[in-house]
Amino acid sequence: MLKSERVSFIQTKLSSLYPDPPIPLVSNNVFQLLVAVLLSAQCTDERVNKVTPKLFSLAADPFQMENVPIEAIYQIIRPCGLAPRKSKAISELSSILVQKYGGKVPNDLILLEELPGVGHKTASVVISQGFGIPAFPVDTHIHRLAQRWGLSSGKNVMKTEEDLKKVFPKALWNKLHLQIIFYGREFCTARGCDGRICEICRTCYPNRLNVFKARKG
Repeated sequence: MLKSERVSFIQTKLSSLYPDPPIPLVSNNVFQLLVAVLLSAQCTDERVNKVTPKLFSLAADPFQMENVPIEAIYQIIRPCGLAPRKSKAISELSSILVQKYGGKVPNDLILLEELPGVGHKTASVVISQGFGIPAFPVDTHIHRLAQRWGLSSGKNVMKTEEDLKKVFPKALWNKLHLQIIFYGREFCTARGCDGRICEICRTCYPNRLNVFKARKG
């Protein structure tokens, strides 16, 4: 199967399975989304969604959050892991948003990446899901699937993001990012599929005999 054929099949299959994929992290505004995405690093969305209601009931916006002691933030977000670093980042970025941006989250990738605790992937998710600006956030799971499906051979998530942006229409990036995540969780997990089991893997590479080992992201 040619790469263009794989791209077409994958796009069609994902659209049929997840025509309107929901945003996994629960939030009521862009600031809350930013905090939730920050918390999701090395943590499941499910756990983040259990923690954030208590955090956001304490402080729903950066004006409130900058006045919450770091220790109080820490005690709430402890289940998410890396809590000391994340609680400090949440407190600091809240102050920056208030002082520098009038309490608003900037809709600019570079400005977001300048905030404490906000890397490229986190910023891309906020740009995509918070502002609807086309972006293609790539985590380790999307990195793995892109390799299994022959869409990228990149050694890191940045290269994979670059490759995916080249093969899929820009108008679909935001939706595809979520569709691939949902498919990966349901059908093409790290342990549940070895590159020969799920429908997309089997269709893209029907003659694949050996376990496919993706390069680490």
